[in-house]
Amino acid sequence: MSMPAEVDLSNGSAALGVLAIRGVNAARFLQGQLSADVEKLAVGASTLAGFHNPQGRVIALLAVLRTTAEEFLAVLPRELATPVSQRLGKYVLRARVRIGDESSRWRVSGVALAAPGTPTLAWGNRRLALRPVEGEAAASGDTGPDVAALAAWQRADVEAGLPQVYAATSESFVAQMLNLDLLGGIAFDKGCYTGQEVIARAHYRGRVKRRLQRWRNTGAVALRPGDAARGPDGRALTVVTVAPEPQGQAILAVGNFGAPAGESEAVADGAVTVSGPLPLPYELPE
Repeated sequence: MSMPAEVDLSNGSAALGVLAIRGVNAARFLQGQLSADVEKLAVGASTLAGFHNPQGRVIALLAVLRTTAEEFLAVLPRELATPVSQRLGKYVLRARVRIGDESSRWRVSGVALAAPGTPTLAWGNRRLALRPVEGEAAASGDTGPDVAALAAWQRADVEAGLPQVYAATSESFVAQMLNLDLLGGIAFDKGCYTGQEVIARAHYRGRVKRRLQRWRNTGAVALRPGDAARGPDGRALTVVTVAPEPQGQAILAVGNFGAPAGESEAVADGAVTVSGPLPLPYELPE
């Protein structure tokens, strides 16, 4: 699929924001809160990570970049930036770390390649680029997102099986339901972090019954994250990510994986029926 050279991701209903985590204890603090092995990140390296509640459910997904030994920048939906900053702040205690929502200071763009010197984070086989917003002149020159370019970026997310968590779906899914274990967002060999016990138990002791899969909605009703849908075999689905297509929507949704059609599932009345599941670029466990 042809992608624009650059896509503004800082505006619109699915805008991305930026958290800054700074201090001599920043790496150790994040190691105890996020599912990825943040302490092992070299300066300039990035990783996908989950921030979870004690029940192992995903509060937010973060693309985390280590900019210096004592500074990290994390990209997440802008609507969650302040709540996540405040929630992380409750765990600081005596740690020498400062957490802040710096969404207004950074412009997040989606790029295939970034100019040298631009901070970037891995996002599948693409990159998220961060550029400082320089004064009111830069802000006043904002003409809004390129709708076609943004739609192409979102479709690429769906095709890559890359989920996102918004306010409507925060704390709805255990990490593996969003395939974080298949996307490099969980380090099972690191120490404890919030939600680790539940996530590890699902990994080592039991098969995950619900997984993220790719679907297509060609009906007249548009779906949004958090909406209920049903597969063609009747299985109940919860919508995670949507992207507009010329004749409908590309979606990622969580539902029973490999279960017989409609097996002991309650489907919401009026739920939209979608087609699929469609292939993902990675293989789901048996």
